[in-house]
Amino acid sequence: MSALSARFGALLFLLFGSSAAGKTFALNQLRGRVDDLAIHDFDEIGVPPRADTAWRHGADEQWLRRALEYQSEGTDLLLAGQTPFGELLAAPSAPRLEAVSACLIDCDDQTRIARLRARGPEWFARTAGELQDYLNWAAWMRGHAVDPSWRTEVIRDDATDDEMHWARLDGWRGDDPRWRVRVIDTTELPVEEVGARLLEWIAEERALLRAGTHPLSGAALHNQGQA
Repeated sequence: MSALSARFGALLFLLFGSSAAGKTFALNQLRGRVDDLAIHDFDEIGVPPRADTAWRHGADEQWLRRALEYQSEGTDLLLAGQTPFGELLAAPSAPRLEAVSACLIDCDDQTRIARLRARGPEWFARTAGELQDYLNWAAWMRGHAVDPSWRTEVIRDDATDDEMHWARLDGWRGDDPRWRVRVIDTTELPVEEVGARLLEWIAEERALLRAGTHPLSGAALHNQGQA
């Protein structure tokens, strides 16, 4: 366990965004550059064909348990994927986290269209998605980053309503101090600048934790509704 983490606790950094936002390139900019930080892509655990929302909810919990393992070692985790911030906070193990910070990585629609088309028809066939699906998902994430109450039915599923704790976010609004989502638009940024902004974000969030002023700990979720 590092002396820094042993004294101040550990963070889960969630980097989320729709496909083609630039998450993979961003992760490659960070690897090996930050002490006491494990970096993972959400899809590393394997994504089944036609994975749906209920599958993602179960995978969210798997990753939270991995985060707790890192936390016990005094190591932060940066997790990049499609999981929206509010969904992660509703997962069963979220109250056990010492602190959570979120960043939406995004790009404009024309840039996303060009990046997705460059992946070729085989990629679309493998993911079973249509171009408009990824644009819609990106648009929803922009609304979610600003307002935790934004169309929450999009990320809920009847199959997992007994497992997820959506009531934890009841009453939260965009001006709630716990709801802070950094947004990085990669449309015109070189990948090196994206990496630099992520490094700055990580340093700032760690500074809040060291100062005891980080506004979102798992404990802040523990006493919220469990429905």
